Amino acid sequence: MKLPVIDLIVFLVYMAGIVFFGSMFFFRNRNPEQYTSGGGQLPSWVVGMSIFATFVSSISFLALPGKAYQTDWNAFVFSLSIPVAAYFAVRFFVPLYRSINSISAYTYLEMRFGPWARTYASACYILTQLMRTGSILYLMALPLNALFGWNIGLIIAVTGLSVVIYSMLGGIQAVIWTDAIQGIVLIGGALVCALVLIFSMPEGAGQIFEIAHDHHKFGLGSFGGSVSDSTFWVMLVYGLFINLQNYGIDQNYVQRYMTTKTLRDAQRSALFGSLLYVPVSLLFFFIGTSLFAYYTARPDLLPIELRDLSAADKVFPYFMVNGLPVGLTGLLIASVFAAGMSTISTSVNGTATIVMSDYYRRYINPQATERRQMNVLYLSSLTFGVLGILVAMAMTRVKSALDAWWMLASIFSGGMLGLFLLGYVARKASKISAVIGVISGVLVICWMSLSPIYFTEGCLLRFRSPFHANLTIVIGTTVIFLVGFLISKLIADRGRTSDTKS
Repeated sequence: MKLPVIDLIVFLVYMAGIVFFGSMFFFRNRNPEQYTSGGGQLPSWVVGMSIFATFVSSISFLALPGKAYQTDWNAFVFSLSIPVAAYFAVRFFVPLYRSINSISAYTYLEMRFGPWARTYASACYILTQLMRTGSILYLMALPLNALFGWNIGLIIAVTGLSVVIYSMLGGIQAVIWTDAIQGIVLIGGALVCALVLIFSMPEGAGQIFEIAHDHHKFGLGSFGGSVSDSTFWVMLVYGLFINLQNYGIDQNYVQRYMTTKTLRDAQRSALFGSLLYVPVSLLFFFIGTSLFAYYTARPDLLPIELRDLSAADKVFPYFMVNGLPVGLTGLLIASVFAAGMSTISTSVNGTATIVMSDYYRRYINPQATERRQMNVLYLSSLTFGVLGILVAMAMTRVKSALDAWWMLASIFSGGMLGLFLLGYVARKASKISAVIGVISGVLVICWMSLSPIYFTEGCLLRFRSPFHANLTIVIGTTVIFLVGFLISKLIADRGRTSDTKS
């Protein structure tokens, strides 16, 4: 198709502006503390918007509408769990991390159970961020591929390196300030798209709700007790565990708690950033449902290759290109990139911080100079970015980016929330009880994750997990906590028995 020059200009100006603006923070980073925490001087509203923008990736901007288009609003139940997770974050987690005063989210685990716990959790974090970055880069490439026909692999490589440049040079200050800008842009883009869809319906806005109701598009999932299907309860419990992990032990968020001036500012930013996601995610689901209604009313506008529901992730990018007025397409694509870039830059900076604090300074060179630490931060950022690009290339072969991301997040998170809860709730839990709990949880996670691959036929079917893939993190976390807690109680009881006999 002919290149829409105005849209291309809007998009390129946005990209160049963000990269330039973020890179300018290079001159403010004179030491590792400024690079990783901004010296603890950032405004709370900026940090809150950054938390929001980090949560809203291109996974949200494209995959949520794709999921609503393909099925219903079952995935929105995930968002309904956020207020509960946000409360626990503000009430317990933020004060804990501010009192420890460490840039690493996993220092607390070392204080409770030793270095192995910190290393285990940080490794799980890095793997999770790698999978997340790959998923986001892939989804960012879809609209440009639809718009210009450019090779998806080339788009992934160029955009990935662009984000790495400013996040590597500018550190956390660049990440947070660009996140705030990108958060505003992506909300504006989503609102514009929703309004265009409403006013594009042949019979008015009411037709959206009529068609959606007739096709059961507003359903939140079954309220039955099945553990093998994506019911309302499965999605709610999954969302609660994932979001407790996000706001409670994820380096991306914990690092932001350390960038504000006071504890109160950190709590405000956490609450604002988390709760803002709920109405915005609702907007994304409305866009997906509206797209379904729009193309149901006007099927002639949708190409044959996109009429199969398996291509749902590509419908929204197609609408951006063909259903929006000139100029707005560039804005919407910029919004998609705003959503993705904010999350990727956070992962790049967070991973580099963990590599430096939890590995290099902890095991390799504890007395490293500030200059050496800065070099490690730069090199780690670049290496992680390249690996994320490679993962994104592999993501081009999956059917649903949202399903793939949620499954991978459950697997690589490794139930580390269970270890944190064991240390925080069970005050008397020992190192040995934590080790046994983690081993038990990891074995369960491996069984649940590998069941669809290896236990597929014959007598092996009896060993297959009956649980939905989203419950991997739920069950893994629960096993780690319960086993560790029971072992600690058993050890304590034996100790008391021995003291009595003696």
